[in-house]
Amino acid sequence: MKRFLPLLLLAFLSLPLSAAPPSDEINLDIGTPPVIIVKHSLAQRSSRLVYFYDPGIIGLGYDGMIKMRDDSRLNLPQRQIAGKLIDQENPDRNSLIYAIAEGHGGQQFEPAVRAAQIKRWKAQFHSGWWIEDAQGNWSQKP
Repeated sequence: MKRFLPLLLLAFLSLPLSAAPPSDEINLDIGTPPVIIVKHSLAQRSSRLVYFYDPGIIGLGYDGMIKMRDDSRLNLPQRQIAGKLIDQENPDRNSLIYAIAEGHGGQQFEPAVRAAQIKRWKAQFHSGWWIEDAQGNWSQKP
């Protein structure tokens, strides 16, 4: 047994330290308190964002953040409201990604969590809402 111990120790030390799992193994529904708090904050704001998603004023950026797409039909107070909602939404989206990564074991999981969450946000986006592609072009979700 003693002669196998160094081999076992060597094998254990050669394993990668907490490598990030593929994005399909990320649990976006992890229920840690920070995740729950941020999801609640996002849910509280969602009905106000719909007011701007429906006419195409704001949309989902390629990076998963909400962006102003076309504010030409808004008056100044409406533009300020939309801007304020975006300014509140995007930090919460980043906080959600960071909280899920921490729930999985640390910030090394952040790229996989971000990729999985962006995929989910795109899937949850309604037909007719605007999504930005990698080249910065906007198109309506079919």
